[in-house]
Amino acid sequence: MCSNINKTFIIAELSANHGGNIDIAKETIRAAKRAGADAIKLQTYTADTITMDGKQDHFKITQGTHWDGQYLYDLYKEASLPWEWHKELFETGKEEGLVCFSSPFDFTAVDFLEDLNTPIYKVASFEITDIPLIEYMASKQKPMIISTGIATIEDIELAIETCKKAGNHDITILKCTSAYPAAPEDANLSTIPDIAKRFGVKSGLSDHTMGIEAPMVAVALGAQVIEKHFILDKSIGGADAHFSLDEKEFKHMVDAVRLTEKLLGKVDYEMTAKKEKSREFCRSLFIVKDVKAGDVLTKENVRSIRPGYGMHPKYFNEVLGKRFNQNLEMGFPLSQHHLLSE
Repeated sequence: MCSNINKTFIIAELSANHGGNIDIAKETIRAAKRAGADAIKLQTYTADTITMDGKQDHFKITQGTHWDGQYLYDLYKEASLPWEWHKELFETGKEEGLVCFSSPFDFTAVDFLEDLNTPIYKVASFEITDIPLIEYMASKQKPMIISTGIATIEDIELAIETCKKAGNHDITILKCTSAYPAAPEDANLSTIPDIAKRFGVKSGLSDHTMGIEAPMVAVALGAQVIEKHFILDKSIGGADAHFSLDEKEFKHMVDAVRLTEKLLGKVDYEMTAKKEKSREFCRSLFIVKDVKAGDVLTKENVRSIRPGYGMHPKYFNEVLGKRFNQNLEMGFPLSQHHLLSE
């Protein structure tokens, strides 16, 4: 579903960008298709399944974010996607030819998504430590995508081990910076190939930087999955609007990723007819002064120049000192049969 190594799997993250209106959510899915996404991802939670309605200081956001001053419960209540919309949104995704899946945040969300036949499970960055939840998701034997925004190496190892213990080996780990937006200097995209090598899994990027440069670099580094927050129109507002891409921006990103894929191509040393034709412009040995039969071949009368119709330049030192067997004009490509045999 998301393991085609020849084509980056691009996910448009709906998240809180629904404006509290199912029609906006549906049109966002359609716009994601127009923008070139392969998948649309939802988030399946309620304020009560992700936190509690606590008003103590530790429930208030004070992390220097766009949401500072809000209580967790109030933020998640505003941002959550109503569960009764999910079925219609999954159907809209299917109609558009998009893979539609979600990030569940508790066991009831997993059960709910199973009833909708979700094809993939996504573990959000802050849930990577919820091992019982990961185990339950993995037990459904669907591909697992796991973000690492706040994870230690030990957290990543444990999450992967948990999936494998559940018999699930289809694992993609996404490099993620849990800042909204994330600063370029905090992206550390070099981690992407290291993830694949260190943990023996597929790797990718869940991107919160502004713009489209990070996904391009990530793909060049081997990312097989790109996830980016998507919004129909930033004027809709909402918790995630300030770091999401609209349709035009997302399409620009998709086009850039696809161009990056073309530029990367494959390991290729094949000599095609086009390359063979172009070799006519490489260097070869040419007679650069008129010579007569018996003259000695020297650096003054033979040089390595373009085009490539004469002898290979690798023979230059070998033919120095030999004699010509005929008169030749300057501009003639040198050939072995122009030389006296010894």
